[in-house]
Amino acid sequence: MLVTALLNHRSVSKYDLIELQPQRWNVELDLRNLKTTTGMGVLNYQTPQMNEKQLWVHLLAYNVIRLFMAQAASNAGVGPRELSFKHTVQLWTEWVSRGLSTTKDCGQMFTLIAHCKLGNRPSRFEPRMRKRRPKPCQWLKILRAQAR
Repeated sequence: MLVTALLNHRSVSKYDLIELQPQRWNVELDLRNLKTTTGMGVLNYQTPQMNEKQLWVHLLAYNVIRLFMAQAASNAGVGPRELSFKHTVQLWTEWVSRGLSTTKDCGQMFTLIAHCKLGNRPSRFEPRMRKRRPKPCQWLKILRAQAR
């Protein structure tokens, strides 16, 4: 069974929807990369405005990484989905920490990004399960000094 948000079910055939189903896995990987690899799993600030700023910064970083991957894939003649997001993040972090320029040495960086390709995973299916298990202790909602 497949549930969609389409309003006019006659405009799209069931075969079109069946072809879109494997792309769902890519969407879930993108969300996982955004939350886990970029460190956005938990928003740290107490005000909604600061959490919104943090969210936008993470989305900006995610888009920059995807831009690097798209450029590297274009130079290497492969699809962007064939390259590793985590590898690109690690490479970019190391690149910046060494003081290398992303504008001058971008050709070398794109070559290194395209070097790590993902394996072929046709029809990949993973069960949906919760990873965070409830902890036996309560949340710390007051200052630590007061809790002591």
